[in-house]
Amino acid sequence: MTQNIGNTDRIIRIVLAVAIAVLGIVFKSWLGLIAIVPLATALVRTCPLYLPFGISTKKKA
Repeated sequence: MTQNIGNTDRIIRIVLAVAIAVLGIVFKSWLGLIAIVPLATALVRTCPLYLPFGISTKKKA
């Protein structure tokens, strides 16, 4: 897949994933598992929702 997530977007997604996971632990809710989505997209550097719209936050080389 084509990478379409830049560094700033990646950092935001990782911070968001950690926050969601912590809230899931604090409130003892399985909804904290939603943190997997932003974490996975940050690690793979590809957002499937960006693809149909042609969005890319990655800087051109």
